Amino acid sequence: MRYHRLADWLRWQETLHPTRIDLRLERVGGVWSRLGPASFDCPVITVGGTNGKGSCVAYLESIYQACGYRVCAFTSPHLLRYNERLRIDGREAEDEAICESFARIDAARGEQQLTYFEFNTLAALDLFVRAKPDVVILEVGLGGRLDAVNIIDADVAVVTSVGIDHTAWLGNDPNQIAFEKAGIFRPGRPAVIGQRHPPPRLRERAQEIGAEVFQLGREFGHRIEAGQWHWDGPEGMRRSALPPPPLRGRVQYDNASAALCAAGLLDARLPVAKGHLRQGLLRTQLMGRFTVFPGAITWIFDVAHNADAAQALAANLGAYPCQGKRHAVLSLLADKDAQAVAAALAALIDHWHLAPAPTARAMPVDQLDAAVSASSPECKISRYANVDLAINGAANAAKPDDCILVFGSFVTVEAGLRNPAVASV
Repeated sequence: MRYHRLADWLRWQETLHPTRIDLRLERVGGVWSRLGPASFDCPVITVGGTNGKGSCVAYLESIYQACGYRVCAFTSPHLLRYNERLRIDGREAEDEAICESFARIDAARGEQQLTYFEFNTLAALDLFVRAKPDVVILEVGLGGRLDAVNIIDADVAVVTSVGIDHTAWLGNDPNQIAFEKAGIFRPGRPAVIGQRHPPPRLRERAQEIGAEVFQLGREFGHRIEAGQWHWDGPEGMRRSALPPPPLRGRVQYDNASAALCAAGLLDARLPVAKGHLRQGLLRTQLMGRFTVFPGAITWIFDVAHNADAAQALAANLGAYPCQGKRHAVLSLLADKDAQAVAAALAALIDHWHLAPAPTARAMPVDQLDAAVSASSPECKISRYANVDLAINGAANAAKPDDCILVFGSFVTVEAGLRNPAVASV
C-alpha cells in the first residue's frame, strides 16, 4: 500500500493529475473496467443538477433506510470530513476501508493519471460493490455527461434543476448546460426532471435518446394544503397527507417530489410503504442547507453559491423571524457570479462581513467588495483577511436577537462550523 493514512492519500491525489478537473470518461472508465463489474446487482439512481441534488439524495437515502434497505450513497463535496462522501447504511466509510480501496485503485490504474474526484468516485463504486447493497445513489459532481459517476448506467436518473454555475467548464448557455446535465439519462430508462421550467434542451435531449421522461408539473407534481402536501405521480401513483420536508424552503417540495418520483418508478423492485415514506421524509437531514443554530444570536449556515441558490436562500432568510439585525459572512470561489449572489440577499442584510474563501480558488476580497457595494451601496461592509476573522468580526458586531448568516461555498460553511465562536453555541 502506497500510504496508510487517509490524509496522505488525499494529499497525493491532489498532485497526481496536472489539472484539478479533467472532464473525460475514458481514463476513469478504463480503470473501473479493470477494477470492478460492469454494473451493480441492484438499482442505481444517479442524481444531477445545478441546485437541489444533495437534498434529493438525502431524501432518497433516508426513505430507503426507513424501509430497511441496505443503502449506499455517494455525495460531494464534503463539509467536515472526507468520509461524508461515502456512506453505507447511513454510516460514513472508515479511514481504513477507504485507504484499502485507494490501494486497489492505485494498482488497477497502472500509469493512468486520475484526478482527486475520479479517485473519490472509484472508491465509492469499489466500496459499494463490496457492500452488496439493495440500492445505490450517486450524486453527480459537475455537469453530468462527462462526470465520473456517468461510467455507471443509472436505472433512474434525476436532474433536479438547471442553472448557471461552473461556467469555466459548462459555459453560460442554459441549453448547453442542460445538454450536459442530460448526459446521465439512458435510452429506455426513466429520466426525472425536478424543475417546472428547465431549459427546453433538457427534455428535448431526454426524448431524443429515447428516455422515459417524467417532469415536475407535467408527469408528476405536488399540492400543499393545511400543513401537509400531496404528491401525484405518473401512472396513477399518489402519496397523500405527507409531512412537510424538514429541509427548509418551498423549493424542498420540488426536491422531495423528484425523489418520490424516482422511488415510485422503482417501486416494483424496491417497494416503499407509506409509513416508511413518512418516516424517511421526517428523518431527512442535510447540513449546510439553511441550517439554523438558535440562541441569543442565531447562526445560519448555507452553501448557496450561485444566483438560483442565493434566491432560494433569500426566500428562507426573509421568512425566518429575526428581531434584530442580519449580518452576512460571505466568501465565494473565483468562478462564481458574486454580483448575482449579493443582489439576491441585498435587501435583507444590514452588515456584510467579507473574506476570501479558505482555498487557492478563492475570489479576492476586493472583487467581493465591489460586487456587494454595487448591490448594497448604503449597507455597512467590513473586510477581513480570512473567514475565521470575518466570523469573529460578525460575532463581535452582533447583539442579542441578531442573526448571522454564513454562506457562499462548502469551504466557507466548513470554516464556520469549525470556528470556536460557533462550536460553543
